[in-house]
Amino acid sequence: MSSSILVSIIICTHNPRSDYLNRVLEALKYQTLSKDIWELLLVDNASEKILSSEIDLSWHSQARHIREEQLGLTPTRLRGIREAKAETLVFVDDDNILEANYLQEALHILQSMPSLGAIGGQIIPEYELSPPEWLLPYENKLAIRRIDRSVWSNNRDDWQAIPWGAGLVIRKNVCTVYSKALEIDPRRAMLDRKGDLLISGGDTDMALTCLELDLGFGVFESLGITHLISKRRLTEDYMLRLIRGLHTSSFLLPYLRGETIPQKADRKSLLYKEARRIYHLFFKKSVIAQKVEAAIIAGEDDFEQIILKLNKSKIFD
Repeated sequence: MSSSILVSIIICTHNPRSDYLNRVLEALKYQTLSKDIWELLLVDNASEKILSSEIDLSWHSQARHIREEQLGLTPTRLRGIREAKAETLVFVDDDNILEANYLQEALHILQSMPSLGAIGGQIIPEYELSPPEWLLPYENKLAIRRIDRSVWSNNRDDWQAIPWGAGLVIRKNVCTVYSKALEIDPRRAMLDRKGDLLISGGDTDMALTCLELDLGFGVFESLGITHLISKRRLTEDYMLRLIRGLHTSSFLLPYLRGETIPQKADRKSLLYKEARRIYHLFFKKSVIAQKVEAAIIAGEDDFEQIILKLNKSKIFD
């Protein structure tokens, strides 16, 4: 490993929008941290067009194109981890624009706070179109995170302090432990996007791995990202599918980590579902709120189906 490389930037991408990816790369060109001490890995996850022939990285002497043929965000992240030279990794989505001081500030935080293993920042949207009013209460589902103070913790249940995948800064030794855990239990690779599937949680799984090394995690207001939100993600259909997938993930993550989750009867009884239906009927809750609740219930049902399939596969293994 080259000791001069302190940070590895890993961009995982599958069939990216070229205008968005170009803006992501343009922002990286103007980082205040010297290019001499960070590398750039563009990991192309089986894109229809091979990105190495489409995207010019010659502006950075320590940039590499990497092609990962196994479809899915998790295998793409794992490939980036294996290829990275530095002890500090930064995961940047193909629609994330980092503020100019992001890398320098992230490195400073980890160097000054050795008890933290993973950090992130605030994520502010730039919408391609003005979002409909009904969407704004659900904006955080689009990985939008507005914060007014920095928080850090080593408490698994302190969700405000757990960094998200967009701009995730994480120590290489945490990623190594995470990678080994997936070798032992490959089912944990289910916790991320694969093609058009909207299951997620791999980023949280990585962040929670800090606890296994007696490290904490945090979110810092001095770290800023602009998240480019395309118009296709502002539709009712997409948002409902996203909410459904996120709710499935909220149960699947602790289940695959071997943690205790509430029994189905305690989470949602048929009687409770019927009571909610009557509530909507008589009190005329907004149509979108009813659809969101239906998506949440469907997400929970999806989780139950996944568990049934996993248990069935155990029987026949």
